[in-house]
Amino acid sequence: MNAHQTLKRAASLYYRTSQLNFNASSTLRSQSRLLHSQLRSLSSAAGSQVVNIRAPNKYQRPGSFASRSSLLQATISADAPRNDWTKEEIREIYQTPLMELVYSASTLHRRLFDPASVQLCTLMNIKTGGCSEDCSYCAQSSRYQTGVKATKISSVDEVLQAAKIAKENGSTRFCMGAAWRDMRGRKTNLKNIKAMVRGVRELGMEACVTLGMIDESQAAELRDAGLTAYNHNVDTSREHYPNVITTRTYDERLKTIDNVRQAGIHVCSGGILGLGENDADRVSFLYTVATMESHPESFPINALVPIKGTPLGDASAAKSESGEPESTVTFHDTVRMVATARLVLPGSVIRLAAGRINLTESEQALCFMAGANAIFTGEKMLTTPCSGWDEDKAMFDRWGLRPMLPDELHGSEKRQQHAGTEAGPEQERAM
Repeated sequence: MNAHQTLKRAASLYYRTSQLNFNASSTLRSQSRLLHSQLRSLSSAAGSQVVNIRAPNKYQRPGSFASRSSLLQATISADAPRNDWTKEEIREIYQTPLMELVYSASTLHRRLFDPASVQLCTLMNIKTGGCSEDCSYCAQSSRYQTGVKATKISSVDEVLQAAKIAKENGSTRFCMGAAWRDMRGRKTNLKNIKAMVRGVRELGMEACVTLGMIDESQAAELRDAGLTAYNHNVDTSREHYPNVITTRTYDERLKTIDNVRQAGIHVCSGGILGLGENDADRVSFLYTVATMESHPESFPINALVPIKGTPLGDASAAKSESGEPESTVTFHDTVRMVATARLVLPGSVIRLAAGRINLTESEQALCFMAGANAIFTGEKMLTTPCSGWDEDKAMFDRWGLRPMLPDELHGSEKRQQHAGTEAGPEQERAM
């Protein structure tokens, strides 16, 4: 019998012995330890016949598996959301080996949501270009030469016609974006936008707008018009933010979010991957959102689609072989963010936003498994391409997914508990 056959026989006996109950006799446990020792010796003697070398994994620190599993288990089984996360805890979850991370997030996701249900959202740019901000990723800034021409605000009829088309194609949420820094001195525009919101709500759809910074009184006006949600992303970490934007502070963004929340409007706030941030920035970004007074109802995850003429687009083009801007965000970056967000924001809707068009169908499916349950679909995002309705319908059919029903989301008591909020008068009106 050669060394390899002896090794196989010893291994078989050892693993049968190791299955014995922990309370077995000390004699048997001693035999098991002895066989284990022999197995290790034979492995060495067999040389290259037996190789068991783990590939390096930057997301797994030595000796941390037990504590991470404990944290994940507590997170999965929690009865209420947490707003007291530490960066260290979020980092532990974020650094979990990807398969375990996705499995854990999927387990929690199934507790709170129907995993086959995905909300379809459509975004319309109701006022393009001419923005005074210097967001280094945005083609709508007046500071950059991107070929995007500034336009006046769309008419109410034009917007409502687009909303009707979206509804006919299965979308239940209609989002309207305007390229403004803020709403100061825009009373006529605000009046028209309120009419748009009322019209969308009358179609039986959720209405969301993103208009830049708004104050308390403007938020109250939008609430009274029936607005479901207001989008204002924090974009990235507080630490990395000054490298991306200088014309609006991080705290100004948080103030707008607070104004929206205090008005009783659902908060939609997420960020963008691919702004030159590192993993520590992504953890810090999640920390900002996960420690808010109440978690946002909606958490959009964007993967930067770099556009030529913007600082980030030009920097990307300079590094690429083609001379054209190329995304640096990998699928693994996206699904890791989705899964971590699901675990630390258990009741929030995780939305795959800009950049989804660069994911394959199977990659999107894993994102849905990891906790994503909303997508933007239709003709385009604000200035970047978007997967179309027909394409998404075919994907849903192949993977056994279905569009989320209009009353499905906010009617879930479990989901409301994990969102950390109860439906007050303003929220009931917005549903």
